Amino acid sequence: MSLLFKAENLHAFYGKSHVLHGVNFAIEGGEIVSLLGRNGSGRSTTAKAIMGLVDAEGVLEWQGHNILGKKAFEIAHLGIGYVPENREIFPGLTVHQNLILGVKKKRDNSRWSFDDMYQMFPRLLERQHTEAGYLSGGEQQMLTLCRTLMGDPDLIMIDEPTEGLAPKIVEQVAGYLETIKKRGVSVLLIEQKLTIAMEISDRCLVMGHGSIVFTGSAQELRANQYIRREWLEV
Repeated sequence: MSLLFKAENLHAFYGKSHVLHGVNFAIEGGEIVSLLGRNGSGRSTTAKAIMGLVDAEGVLEWQGHNILGKKAFEIAHLGIGYVPENREIFPGLTVHQNLILGVKKKRDNSRWSFDDMYQMFPRLLERQHTEAGYLSGGEQQMLTLCRTLMGDPDLIMIDEPTEGLAPKIVEQVAGYLETIKKRGVSVLLIEQKLTIAMEISDRCLVMGHGSIVFTGSAQELRANQYIRREWLEV
């Protein structure tokens, strides 16, 4: 694996509120990294800082180039996809029209097609002509993920994909993320649920008070009772 992304001494701000305090981590090609922590620890802000959606300082290095200060659409076109927690589908457009909007300038060797999306998520195939506003929360989550994949990112950041989903669907999401990894796409998974992170992650990062307080494998995190008790368990 080769280094794909690196954050160094990353600080982020909402107005005068200082949220991230010197965050450091890296993501290699083709790996799943889980970013864990309680609500308010800075996980979502980290993703927004990478996408240029909040004020930030430090180094954000993407394939050897600093992307700090670029606009969100520029970062997306460089190959970073973002699935926000609030889904942000276009409710008045059909499922298929939402997917079309996700397509960026097509590569000759694009990893994903409409057929791929409908094979991964048969429910979206059944509802491809339905306006997205009529989908359930879980279906909207699937649609947002697929729309982002249609842009053929090399890294996809997914914020709380299992939030509000039934346990059976959570297991399916874990399988989908494994499929994404097998296609050579790196995943930054922002999650509260330890179970899915432990199951699929190559590495786990734990955040607390806007900083990374732990980096290691799922096995190392499982064995570290102090970190789990202090920074993860409610």
